[in-house]
Amino acid sequence: MVTLVMPRLLAFEGTPRRAASVTERNISTLRSAYWVVMVSGFLEPVLYLFSIGVGVGALIGDITLPGGEVVGYAEFVAPAMLAASAMTGALAETTFNFFGKMKFVRLYEGILATPVRPIEIALGELAWAMVRGVIYSAAFVVIMTLMGLTTWSRALAMLPATLLVGLAFGALGMAVATIIRSWQDFDLIAAGQFALFLFSGTFVPPTAYPEVVRWLIEATPLYRSVDLIRALSTGTTGWVQLLDVAYLMALVALGLTVAGRRMEKQLCK
Repeated sequence: MVTLVMPRLLAFEGTPRRAASVTERNISTLRSAYWVVMVSGFLEPVLYLFSIGVGVGALIGDITLPGGEVVGYAEFVAPAMLAASAMTGALAETTFNFFGKMKFVRLYEGILATPVRPIEIALGELAWAMVRGVIYSAAFVVIMTLMGLTTWSRALAMLPATLLVGLAFGALGMAVATIIRSWQDFDLIAAGQFALFLFSGTFVPPTAYPEVVRWLIEATPLYRSVDLIRALSTGTTGWVQLLDVAYLMALVALGLTVAGRRMEKQLCK
């Protein structure tokens, strides 16, 4: 049996409280070794930024954005690394860890013995993934600002956008975790994640590809995330960013709906 203890400061009731209790359960089980995993997840985009954004950028020079603005290559790559970091942190929690808790540890079966419902487990796990994502994002944004790749005011606008990116990929990750059947399927997830990382406007503009490939790239969730954060970082926002936000919000709603329904079908037999 899993006992869920709520902080005394939480005064809300109903679904928000029960979902928050799942998040609190994850926070209470933190161990020192887990922070090593989180640090390694933060270092990866930083290394890419310095090796490719700064190193390779010295050879490439400036990049022209779709609106005609010219920025340095490091300024072009850094927002993409931020979006990719949010994606990686969210997917790590809501695919591998979520799948293990549901299918092997059987944690959620114990939680369902309490008043918590499947959709509230999904909301709580998504909130926990956001805790990890916010830590990654805040640290990376500070590095970007100290390097002069964006301004402090733009950095403040980038943080909520990064949170939305994490929510979208977290919801998508949970939906996928309820569909896969074995650990071997994570090879496919890793391959898909790496393909998104390489071909979502992270290192080169999508206009560099043939027209058909370009349209495929611009339809991916990571490209829409990169486009949103890059526009905020460079101060080139426009109506297209409203499309980015709507796309990501729709992905959150779709992912949570699929995850909640499939969890209820699998756990409430």
